[in-house]
Amino acid sequence: MSEKKSFHPIVCFGETLWDIVLQEKQPGGAPMNVAYHLNKLQKNPAIISRIGLDDLGKELIHVFESRGINTDYFQVDYERSTGKVFAEIKEFNEVHYDIVMPVAWDFIEWEDSFENLLSDATYFVFGSLITRSKQSKNTLFKCLEASNTKVLDINMRPPFYHKKIVEDLLRKADILKLNLAELHLITGWFSNYNSDEDRIKLLKEKFNLHTIIVTKGGDGAILNEGDAFYHHAGYTVQVADTVGSGDAFLAGMLFSFIDNKTPEDALDFASRMGAFVASCKGGCPDYSLTSVYNISPVFQTKNVND
Repeated sequence: MSEKKSFHPIVCFGETLWDIVLQEKQPGGAPMNVAYHLNKLQKNPAIISRIGLDDLGKELIHVFESRGINTDYFQVDYERSTGKVFAEIKEFNEVHYDIVMPVAWDFIEWEDSFENLLSDATYFVFGSLITRSKQSKNTLFKCLEASNTKVLDINMRPPFYHKKIVEDLLRKADILKLNLAELHLITGWFSNYNSDEDRIKLLKEKFNLHTIIVTKGGDGAILNEGDAFYHHAGYTVQVADTVGSGDAFLAGMLFSFIDNKTPEDALDFASRMGAFVASCKGGCPDYSLTSVYNISPVFQTKNVND
């Protein structure tokens, strides 16, 4: 009897690494963080990434497998080391990242097994950081050709982004998630709008995007679908650090999209997820959904077109 094929509705592509904060290391990388929370939400994600044949790589695999996260699409690099990022927490909980290069995830190779994995999945999640190397960038664009709904989680870490590459990624995306600073930076290339909604409309029209999600840190988030804008004020929490909070937010949005929640409910749940993770140390804390739902709202979501 053949083994039953595992279905992965969401595939995350890109960097998996160790975040090193104050000499303590935690598993990280945006794709891994998103997948971790989707796994917590019982959505069985898959990750395409690459690690080194070293102790840090072996430890990452152990961490993933112990948490029930699929590692079938991890590649092992026999020459380069597993990724590391040195994170420094600055004033107002801002995080500065020193991202080591080159490392294993800069050299993700295309595999024929990706074809069915991607064509079967509903969502393909990717970012801009992975394009800093030619090998992984080329593999990403091949994955995009085989994917269905493409979710771009912009992760613009200087000096690892270029205007042309960002524009190319935006043209491939169906759903765009970015923070307010990234919204202002990208739209500043094309306009000098003052209104955030006008900036969102510009990106949507210029790059033919279906959905745009903008996180605003402690000031909440905006969701744009069609002609409607939905705003959420966010949740008040005692911040431990902001590492991975945006990734948790995106996982909450995708979870809600798969379960066909209303835009208001999707934005509310994602805001809960992001705020809860910001209240915890590291991007992948252990938790139950009860803890997420116990966060109190500032005020409810609203459709500003009503």
